[in-house]
Amino acid sequence: MNAQTNTLDYQECMQNAALAFLERHQAEHLGDLSTLLNRTIQHLVTSLDVTESVAIKLVSLAHIKLGEIASRQRLDLDYSSNTVVVIKDPIKGFCWSVPVSLIYERILNAPDNVRLRSANS
Repeated sequence: MNAQTNTLDYQECMQNAALAFLERHQAEHLGDLSTLLNRTIQHLVTSLDVTESVAIKLVSLAHIKLGEIASRQRLDLDYSSNTVVVIKDPIKGFCWSVPVSLIYERILNAPDNVRLRSANS
């Protein structure tokens, strides 16, 4: 293996670590993307000994990938009902059944909900 291949493997591995961190912690920072990104950078720097400049680059790339992952998930109207929403990820083959009451309780009616507004306004 040459040095360039090792560098690419290392960067891919660290980008995957950043992506995993973003996925695990994104719900904690729904209204504050900069805090999530800074936390991820610090995770790479402190836990995985990545230099800060490389961590910034890898976290940016991981964030783009996270956006691609989020945009491939779709609402499945055929299997959803008035009380349950079904979300599918066709790439991974996953399917989630989420009660509407849980969406209301955890997202819409959450005390820290500052981003979502009523459609009636």
